[in-house]
Amino acid sequence: MDWGNILGNAVGEIISPTTAAYALAAIGLGVHFGYSGLLNFGQAAFLLIGAYGFAITTLAGWPLWAAVITAIVASVLFAFVLGIPTLRLRADYLAIVTIAAAEVVRYIVTTTGLTDITGAANGLSGFKDTFAALNPIPDGTYGFGPFVYNAYDWWVRIVGWALVILASVLVWLLMRSPWGRVIKGIREDEDAVRSLGKNVYSYKMQALVIGGVMGSIGGIIFILPRAVQPANYTTGLTFFIWTILLLGGAATIFGPIVGAMIFWVVLSLTQGILYGLIESGGLGFISTVQAGQIRYILVGAALMLLVIFRPQGIFGNKKELSFSV
Repeated sequence: MDWGNILGNAVGEIISPTTAAYALAAIGLGVHFGYSGLLNFGQAAFLLIGAYGFAITTLAGWPLWAAVITAIVASVLFAFVLGIPTLRLRADYLAIVTIAAAEVVRYIVTTTGLTDITGAANGLSGFKDTFAALNPIPDGTYGFGPFVYNAYDWWVRIVGWALVILASVLVWLLMRSPWGRVIKGIREDEDAVRSLGKNVYSYKMQALVIGGVMGSIGGIIFILPRAVQPANYTTGLTFFIWTILLLGGAATIFGPIVGAMIFWVVLSLTQGILYGLIESGGLGFISTVQAGQIRYILVGAALMLLVIFRPQGIFGNKKELSFSV
């Protein structure tokens, strides 16, 4: 096996745009679940709305800033449509509704009646020109070791991780504010917060909107290195984000970031090792397609062990695990 190539590819995932996108989505999910106690299993819908909102308006000739604002506004509207009838639900009831809503949105963009707008099952491409035009890095290849990329790839990484930092700082400031203390109080005991005269429903809606906007921005970063494909926004995407959040720590600032890095490094490393063993004949009885599924089985088993032996995650605190669900 080519261990140098396998390790290089795995280490490269630390700062990949995909890792940044998942980190943003996990930060938003942290606002929902980690701080507010909202059991949202529809975060994939916010990524989808951000991606399609950005791609559709860019292809329509809108400037970059208008496309980004459109994606954000669309995610806010979806948060209201999702939250108004559902935020009075708790625990598994809310989880069922949100996962169903995400699937509804995904099936809407894949319908053939909207092919001219969403591309249906084929998705969308050719929307990166306006973003690439703002790239201040001269053409060429830059970097060292496993971190060697062209100018556009570096530009996507710089913007993606800058947004991750801004989102983390925003969450840190919010959770140190009176608003954040109310949100965490709702997570612990919303009836007690309601008895103090706070509008619990309003605070939950605000948390849903904030976390959803972060998810939609993550959706934009997710598609900048690739095309928009509706198959990428299945329930599996939400489960990956949940894995990242639980791995790093639900109610932490750095947990989603480190969780995203570890998650993608481990996935890449596992895939590289399995493919290497297949090519060398050590695992000749399985195919590369089966190996791709085995790596998810291994990650799932690792998540089970994590939840059993360290449910608070890497950076989490057991005191933050008392949720009113």
